Amino acid sequence: MSQSRKIIHIDLDCFYAAIEVRDNPALKGKPVAVGGLSSQRGVLCTCNYEARKYGLHSAMPTVKAFQLCSNLKLLPVDMEKYQAASQEIQKIFKNYTENIEFLSLDEAFLDVTGSKMYRGSATLIAQAIRQEIKAKQGLTASAGVAPNKFLAKVASEWRKPDGLFVIIPEEVDAFIKVLPITKIFGVGQVTAKKIFSLGINTCADLQKLSLSELMSAFGSFGARLHKLCRGVDDREVETDRERKSISVEETYWSDLPNQEDGILQLPLLLERLQSRLDESEDLKIVKIYVKIKFNDFSHTTAESLSAGELEIKAYEVLFKKGYQRQNKPIRLIGLGVRLQPIKESKQLTLEGF
Repeated sequence: MSQSRKIIHIDLDCFYAAIEVRDNPALKGKPVAVGGLSSQRGVLCTCNYEARKYGLHSAMPTVKAFQLCSNLKLLPVDMEKYQAASQEIQKIFKNYTENIEFLSLDEAFLDVTGSKMYRGSATLIAQAIRQEIKAKQGLTASAGVAPNKFLAKVASEWRKPDGLFVIIPEEVDAFIKVLPITKIFGVGQVTAKKIFSLGINTCADLQKLSLSELMSAFGSFGARLHKLCRGVDDREVETDRERKSISVEETYWSDLPNQEDGILQLPLLLERLQSRLDESEDLKIVKIYVKIKFNDFSHTTAESLSAGELEIKAYEVLFKKGYQRQNKPIRLIGLGVRLQPIKESKQLTLEGF
C-alpha cells in the first residue's frame, strides 16, 4: 500500500431509540424499541441495548418482542424527528471533511486522508466528531478508524456502544487473522454455516483456500471473500454527488419462510430507504426495484419505472413478481431506487415524447 488511506466509520448507537430516550429522560435505563404495533403485525426498526439483553433486534416481529420482553416501551416511528437530528449530525461531519459517504441517517464513512486537522490524526478527528455529536445532539456514536472501509466498519463495532477502535496499517495482518468469519460483511447465518462446515472459523483459516476454491464454493462472492479475509478493500468513499442509485437491504437472522412474511418486512425497509433520500439533491427517481436473495444464495431483481413517488403497494407488486420466480425461503430483501439528474430526466422525457 503506497499511501495508506485514513477512513473513519461513524455509527450512531441505537439511533431512533436513543433519540426517543434523549427526548424523554423517563425512558432512561428501560428497554425501548421503535417500530410498528403488534396489532398491525408490525416489526421493530431498532431497540436500545437494554432491550437487546432480552434478545430483541431490528426486523423482529413486535408480537415476538413483547413475548421476550413484556415491559418493553414501544414507540412509533417519528421519521421527521430522526431526519432532523441526522441533518445536524451531517453538518458536524462536514466540519471535518467533504469526502463523506452517507449510508443511512445514522451511519457514514469519512475519508480524512491528507487532512491537516489534528496534525493529520484520523484517531483524533474521530474522537472530536464523537465529542461534538455528544455535546450538540446528546447522542453517542461509535467509531472505527482503519486503512479501508471494510476494516473501519468492523472497527466501529468492536467497542460498541460509545466506543472508538483503531486499526493502524501495521496491525492489519495480525488483526485480520484472528477475526471471526462472521465479522465479514455479507456473511450471514447461512453462509457462516457453510463456511463452518469446511472447518473454517477465522480469516486465517479462510486464507488457506485459493481464489478458485472460494469461487467454486461461493460463486462471485468467493472473490470478495478472498480479498476481505486478507483485509483488502479497494472501494473508495463515494460522495452523494456520485450516486446513481440508493438502496437498503436486510439479511435476516433466520430465513423468512414465505411470501407473506417477506411482505411484512417491506414497510420497515421502505422507511429506511426514504430516510436515505436527500430532497436537496438535484436528482429524480426514475425507477424502483426489489432485490431478493433466497436461502440457496440464488437471487433476483424486479424493477419498474417510477414517477418519483415511493409507494408501498408498488414495492409489494415487485416483491411478489420476484418471489414467484423461485418461491423459496428468503435470506435477504433489498429495496432501491435508480436516479438521474433532474435536467437529464427532463431531456429524456422530451425525447421520448
